[in-house]
Amino acid sequence: MAEQSVIDSVNTGNPELDSKVKDWLKWDKNEQTSSEIQNLLKMKDYEALSKCLLKRMEFGTAGLRSALGAGFSKMNDLTVIQASQGLCKYLIGQFEDIKERGVVIGHDARYGSHRFARLSAAIFLHCGIKVYLYSDIVCTPFVPFGVVKYNCVAGIMVTASHNPKEDNGYKVYYSNGAQIIPPHDKGISDSIMANLEPLATSWDEDIHKTSPLCIDPLDEVMNDYMKTIQTHCHHRDVNKTSTYNITYTAMHGVGERFEIEAFKAFSLKPFFTTPEQAKPDPDFPTVKYPNPEEGKGALTLAMKTAEANNSSFIIANDPDADRLAIAEKNKDGAWKIFTGNEIGLLLGWWSFNKHKEQNPSLYPGDSVNMIHSTVSSMILQSIGKVEGFKVHETLTGFKWMGNVADELQKGKKHVLFAFEEAIGFMFGTQVLDKDGISAGAIISEMATYLNSKGKTVAEHLEELYQRYGMHISNNSYLICHSQPTIKSIFHRMRTMENGSYPSKVGPFKVLGVRDLTGEGYDSSTPDKKPTLPTSSSNMITFKFDEGCVATIRTSGTEPKIKYYSEISRQPGDSMSWEDAGKKIDELIEHLVQELLEPEKNQLQRRPVS
Repeated sequence: MAEQSVIDSVNTGNPELDSKVKDWLKWDKNEQTSSEIQNLLKMKDYEALSKCLLKRMEFGTAGLRSALGAGFSKMNDLTVIQASQGLCKYLIGQFEDIKERGVVIGHDARYGSHRFARLSAAIFLHCGIKVYLYSDIVCTPFVPFGVVKYNCVAGIMVTASHNPKEDNGYKVYYSNGAQIIPPHDKGISDSIMANLEPLATSWDEDIHKTSPLCIDPLDEVMNDYMKTIQTHCHHRDVNKTSTYNITYTAMHGVGERFEIEAFKAFSLKPFFTTPEQAKPDPDFPTVKYPNPEEGKGALTLAMKTAEANNSSFIIANDPDADRLAIAEKNKDGAWKIFTGNEIGLLLGWWSFNKHKEQNPSLYPGDSVNMIHSTVSSMILQSIGKVEGFKVHETLTGFKWMGNVADELQKGKKHVLFAFEEAIGFMFGTQVLDKDGISAGAIISEMATYLNSKGKTVAEHLEELYQRYGMHISNNSYLICHSQPTIKSIFHRMRTMENGSYPSKVGPFKVLGVRDLTGEGYDSSTPDKKPTLPTSSSNMITFKFDEGCVATIRTSGTEPKIKYYSEISRQPGDSMSWEDAGKKIDELIEHLVQELLEPEKNQLQRRPVS
């Protein structure tokens, strides 16, 4: 905390900024971040001070995520304390039995995560609320699993997932074990704003060491989680005797310890680990982006490890181990990196196939369900039509899929699987969020089983497309750090043709438009209102002729404009794979140039792996 004389002398010439600077200097007890603000004040760098202090991180359905540093716009001790105070007050108002039920708190291995988790715990403990605080780093799925296991009112996971090393985040789960959705996000946000001034006890990061209300659930959750996921193990005898070699990378994150135990739970042959990326390292030194979704650049070392160990199959987690990527060495020696949509097809079919073997009387019917996000492939819809189960489409993000799964469960429905193209997969309902640990074990069992039949994963994928129809995607993003530019791009899209959406993009005719922004618009409904929820985030979907669809949206956690596209054809369609691929690529070329105008808007293209 700064000296009172320093606080009294603040005069930037901007009354609003003066007020924020004084608040920060009064409230922040972290010497490093307090000094950072004081140094900017001494240098009269009012522009930097304004960026740090005048705009707060917004608490939304993704919780908080930002760069580490000083100021209300960054992740630091003070903003974490403010978030936890607001969350605690909100939960006290929602649950009369909060003290008995408690909360779960976990963290990854990023800079600040350990301390942020303990500062968060202190706030709840000083309010007399039980806290299940993991004593060591954990994978993100352990927090929602713990919420349900212990019947807690909420869970907090301190992580920035696969974001750059400069970032950290604060993710909140509600009492059902799913991420928060409206109206809770607004309720928590309002409560944070009403409880900004930290209590003296909120800085007590050591109370967890002595409080009888603080419980370490790590060993118990580890055991129960590994027992629970065994319900998805179907070929233990094959697993036990297989010589199939699998390679794993934790991408410098927390996953290795947990994936080792998951392989044991499935009686799979131990994997070969990628040594350079095995141990948690918040600097992520061997990758430009700690995200296996980025492709070959992120998996180069895993491929090297696989080559050295006669391994033809790779699984990879992101740093908090809630996502899963896979790659397979083709018979010609080249590596195929599977897309999230391809993995979704493989795992979706596997979950259906194994469930039907045990429950044939449920097919066809409406008691068996799968879920996918609106920007993901429609391949589950195609499987569901053929095999006789229901498929639900939600907004982007597992916060929506997890809550839909919860509602289906309450209605006595079976939820087998959910996925989104950003390599997120949920098997069953033991975790109502994406789970890279269980998905890693399940797809490794599938690959092991296919290998025992003399078949590769890629060959099996081809067979599935032949049965359910061709689905080819082209997904990527452009980087844009300017919010005014993003706003202008989407405004132009909505008004570019006589004040409305475009009727064609290149040679492709627009057959329908759905806009899930603001009040929303859907050309396919009688009242022109979308059936999916709308939000303040930009998301526009265009349905084209030739069996093509494309969605353009902004990211909630990164400075990106993302686009997703797919061409789908019925089984036996005369269009070749090559022609379909060329057609979807042509659509994207026109869509990017005509709707996003990357050169004019100075958008950065996705780095090539």
